[in-house]
Amino acid sequence: MRINLLVKHFLLKNSVRFILVFILIICINCKVKADQTEVGNPIAPTGLTVENIRNTTNVKIVDLTPEFGWIIPSTTPFQKAYQIIVSSSKENSNITKVDVWDSGKVIGNESFNISFKGNALKEGQTYFWKVRIWDNADQESQYSEIQAFQTGSKINTITTANSFQMDSIKPIVFEEISKSSYFIDFGKAAFANILFHYNAKSNDTIIVRIGEQLDGNRINRNPQGTIRYQEIKIPVSPEKNTYILPIKPDKRNTKVGAIVLPDSFPVLMPFRYAEIENVKESIEKNAFTQLAFHSYWDDSESKFQSSDTILNQIWDLCKYSIKATTFAGVYVDGDRERIPYEADAYLNQLSHYTTDREYAMARQTIEYFMEHPTWPTEWQLHVALMFHADYMYTGNTELIERYYDDLKHKTLLELRREDGLISSSKATPEFMKKLGFKNPKDKLKDIVDWPPAQKDTGWKLATKEGERDGFVFTPINTVANCLYYRNLEIMIEFAQLLNKPKEVTFFKNLAQQVKTSINSKLLDAERGFYKDGEDTEHASLHSNMMALAFNIVPKENISSVAEFIKTRGMACSVYGSQYLLDALYNANESDYALRLLTSTENRSWYNMIRIGSTITLEAWDMKYKPNADWNHAWGATPANIIPRGLWGIQPKTPGFKIATIKPQLGNLAHSKIKVPTIHGSIIAEYERSNRSEMNYSIEIPGGMTAEFILPDTIREVYINNKSIQQQGSVFLLQSGKNTVKATF
Repeated sequence: MRINLLVKHFLLKNSVRFILVFILIICINCKVKADQTEVGNPIAPTGLTVENIRNTTNVKIVDLTPEFGWIIPSTTPFQKAYQIIVSSSKENSNITKVDVWDSGKVIGNESFNISFKGNALKEGQTYFWKVRIWDNADQESQYSEIQAFQTGSKINTITTANSFQMDSIKPIVFEEISKSSYFIDFGKAAFANILFHYNAKSNDTIIVRIGEQLDGNRINRNPQGTIRYQEIKIPVSPEKNTYILPIKPDKRNTKVGAIVLPDSFPVLMPFRYAEIENVKESIEKNAFTQLAFHSYWDDSESKFQSSDTILNQIWDLCKYSIKATTFAGVYVDGDRERIPYEADAYLNQLSHYTTDREYAMARQTIEYFMEHPTWPTEWQLHVALMFHADYMYTGNTELIERYYDDLKHKTLLELRREDGLISSSKATPEFMKKLGFKNPKDKLKDIVDWPPAQKDTGWKLATKEGERDGFVFTPINTVANCLYYRNLEIMIEFAQLLNKPKEVTFFKNLAQQVKTSINSKLLDAERGFYKDGEDTEHASLHSNMMALAFNIVPKENISSVAEFIKTRGMACSVYGSQYLLDALYNANESDYALRLLTSTENRSWYNMIRIGSTITLEAWDMKYKPNADWNHAWGATPANIIPRGLWGIQPKTPGFKIATIKPQLGNLAHSKIKVPTIHGSIIAEYERSNRSEMNYSIEIPGGMTAEFILPDTIREVYINNKSIQQQGSVFLLQSGKNTVKATF
């Protein structure tokens, strides 16, 4: 009524003036309604997934009763209910016509691992789904955007593989060497090929050289170890102007046992540089494109920046290393063999989870290992660690349910003696078969770290003891038994999950026995640290870092074990650095951990950058492993240690329902981080005003809470500008943005 009166009034006076004011009134009215919608109703869910696949284009879902997921907006701290609609066409989905499955309004705060409960879907069909949610005030959101997915044929494994991507990368340097030759730098090494355009006036041959390493200003044509280089001769003719390099396949990484790449891929080789010779016609920079292949990847899912420029470079190196080495679809050991190894894969998995919201590749690799084990004793003990990491980061139980009985063998509990400790020497051909080995002659062999001592390899190494810090092997190996204890802890959780009370009791009793035996027989009480085994007095970095990483060390010995570790420096390989840094952050030795992370010594990640690699190496340098490669993801430990250790962001409960955030930022003046989770990203910022005051900004995704842990020396805490009066140093943060000011 009031608007109508205004209309009449202005119509009588001035039609132009009326129009302007009328538009203004309508705009204000619309904004009020929009604001009411924003305040009164939850925003629609985003980030839809099917079987944890974000972009379902070019993906075949192999589970015909798939699981759905979505991200709850951070403006909706609590989801009270949800409704999923699955339709057979986009048209039906647009009008919410239910012809496949309607979940109805389901009371619950779950937002992932939601199983399809209609009649099983049909193979080779395309379906369309969407979801809406209700908040704690029972206000419903709009439906999400529609996601399409296609079903495939059922296979023996339960994991749907994600799609591959190809990046087209132009040169950052294109230099004319002579009238007929050019040098190209693509900026970073990648598992790639080259597409180029060339207009030949007559039949001729162009020579292309590609490689990972420079010798002066040109590609190293005789690189050490398995650093890659290849010379390729390409016939050119007037009838053709577009070429792909006919790279020669490597005999070793294409043999039986190596992972076979899709038929749609050209032959790939890791390289950064190219040289072109015998060029007769004019050619330009844009004629060359590096075709870099990798698994599905979203660079925006993770970020890190700090006041330490070296640490920032190391983060960039390690994050890119994880992306670049996903080219095979499962985690492999780089380019030398292209074979999955359990320990390599576990480190790769942790870093993949902290750099992208991607879980399919780890799950594929886990299933691969159930049929294709490798020989090191400790590598078998990494399989349960992979299962547990998948469970904690996704909350999904399907792999555990399917492989629980087989996984028990992977713990090696059948190799135990009366005091609970295990020895690989007890493995029989029958037991090896249970682990998945096909050849009755296969045997387990303790590895501890790699490479071994100079005397065991014949290699001339920078340090005669190799990467094992002089570790002395005995039948009862401290490193293997520490990993074994962690396996038993994991099996307690899995038995509880599957409601197996007798097995819960069994694993609890066995775990306690093993921990007691380790600390009574392998801990040197007088010296305060661990020996390498039962029949030696030698103590290595490895025995002590493993005990500390897996929380085996008695409280009264933590300090002495940590101090021993700090006397050894980086006396382990790039693989061992994972457990060294885990141990240090467990013991609150953050200053020393940061010194190792940012070290510029030869045994450092900065050394990899300094010598010219853009993907992490298999070893700290070629002098520590003469046959090493320059594209090994197990060298990328900082990609997970920076989020998990330095920032202390980890799942406290399965599926990140509750997160733990325990910053141990050392002497950094400021830092920012973005860590992907299945709920969405945790985004955090830190600034140290002075030695006694620290300020944090923490954004928690919808559907998640976080335990924020500060040092015990805390004096006063303000959360969202409110003083918090409580005992202890653990504070609860809710979904959305939180500010924390702490004084010491």
